[in-house]
Amino acid sequence: MREESDDAIEEVSSVLVALADPTRRRLLDLLAALGAATATTLAERLPVSRQAIVKHLAILDAAGLVVGSRVGREVRYSLRPDSLDATTRWMSSLAADWDRRLAAIKRAAEAAERDSK
Repeated sequence: MREESDDAIEEVSSVLVALADPTRRRLLDLLAALGAATATTLAERLPVSRQAIVKHLAILDAAGLVVGSRVGREVRYSLRPDSLDATTRWMSSLAADWDRRLAAIKRAAEAAERDSK
């Protein structure tokens, strides 16, 4: 079993929490399509208030999935895929561990079946 740092575990956890909400996933989709957008622009495309969008963006920002940059009086948000990449790597590693375990169970079952004949 591999050891993971507390920081890596916290990063993956915050990304998974952020992705659990369908509105936040929709915001990520919109930002991927638009490149960068203000909270007002995003709110125009979703059935939620601008204030709700700002709160969702704060959660996405805390998870490292978006970054806001000030342009004059506006804050433009854009994607930061690094945290998502780290989460994808963690999920792939977890899947590989399960694949190895299931393959071992299959081998044991097949061996038991051969031995019983």
